[in-house]
Amino acid sequence: MTETDAATARPSPRLVVRTEPVDELAPLIPRADPRHPLLWMRRGEGIVGLGETLRIETSGADRVEDAAAIWTELSSDADVDDRVGLPGTGLVAFGAFAFADESASTSVLVVPELVLGRRDGRAWVTRIALADPDASDAADAAASDLLAIPEPAPRRRIPRVTFEPGAVTPGQYEEAVAEAVRRIDGGELAKVVLARELVGELHEEDGLRATIGRLAEDYPDTWVFAVDGLIGASPETLVRVDHGTVSARVLAGTSARGAGEASDRERATALTESAKDRAEHALAVASAVKRLEPHTARLDASPEPFTLQLPNLWHLATDLKGTLGDGSTALDLVRAVHPTAAVAGTPRRVALPVLAELEGFDRGRYAGPVGWVDGHGDGEWAIALRCAQVEPDGTVRAYAGCGIVHDSVPADELAETVMKFRPIVEAFGG
Repeated sequence: MTETDAATARPSPRLVVRTEPVDELAPLIPRADPRHPLLWMRRGEGIVGLGETLRIETSGADRVEDAAAIWTELSSDADVDDRVGLPGTGLVAFGAFAFADESASTSVLVVPELVLGRRDGRAWVTRIALADPDASDAADAAASDLLAIPEPAPRRRIPRVTFEPGAVTPGQYEEAVAEAVRRIDGGELAKVVLARELVGELHEEDGLRATIGRLAEDYPDTWVFAVDGLIGASPETLVRVDHGTVSARVLAGTSARGAGEASDRERATALTESAKDRAEHALAVASAVKRLEPHTARLDASPEPFTLQLPNLWHLATDLKGTLGDGSTALDLVRAVHPTAAVAGTPRRVALPVLAELEGFDRGRYAGPVGWVDGHGDGEWAIALRCAQVEPDGTVRAYAGCGIVHDSVPADELAETVMKFRPIVEAFGG
């Protein structure tokens, strides 16, 4: 409804926002729209959006900056009555941004009509409407044509999608990895992240809610998201801003889980001792610190990488936490840190054209920022990993990538993508 170019041509609409506490909304996912789900949650808590009051669509190199400018204007003019005051209450937009400046995919912020939320044992409902210029009272504008709070829908079966390799075959992916290693050994760059895609077709019209439910059940410690057809379960926090504090979680370095308890411990230990994985991880952490530090009065990092356990693999992880020093919003920091070395490479200016050349396809929103922002500029954003984009025609594109460094082995990197595809493939019944 509101696009970057259109926003300069006419005044921004005025939003009327009302947030009230309610007794209980658990579970959240069965209340989501089955065809156009809007959702952000972890460990059963988060927000679900229903309907669409307006959307902001941007593209190109300034896509995040343009969206942030429009959002700031909308927020400053909004009439907000928030009677809960938790992260995710008040005015909220769900967002997903394309990975690359030149991507054909649009970037979007979606403002729903109704937001259902749960956090820290409390639940709320937010209603967002366009102000009626003829209404004598703002509350009257917000009260018209309101969506009712939906009851949880019955559980439906998970749709079955058969995935096949997309533009790049497994063999071609191994060749791309080998070429990347040659360029790294030649001194062109230190690391590049190479992804590949799987493509399938979704036949069931109402299958996405069941798929999201499967992701949330199998990967409860990840950010489970659904925004404009992009769905997934990401373990990596790009940036979180909450009342002047900023945090992030950097992941780089991966190992499969072991078959038994002893084997599993051995795999985790081997990951922490792997020179290749620690070097890859250090590049990603340095990149994140470099991008965040100018915006903070203080920024602390975990003293050593720790192993993050997911159902299908181990990651090396480092947490960053700090205090903002320049009043940046969540979208300002998204713009500053994206794309990280964990999904692009090092140095970034060299890695981006190399990955675009060697991958052979448009990533779309894969590895881009996904999350939410509120009217104060706070929000939670992840990197869109372990995800798939569901197109309006039912085409499903799933993505997975690996960080390539000087001692990467093509067959091993291909095997790692298979592990990383597993969450989304299984969520679609595979």
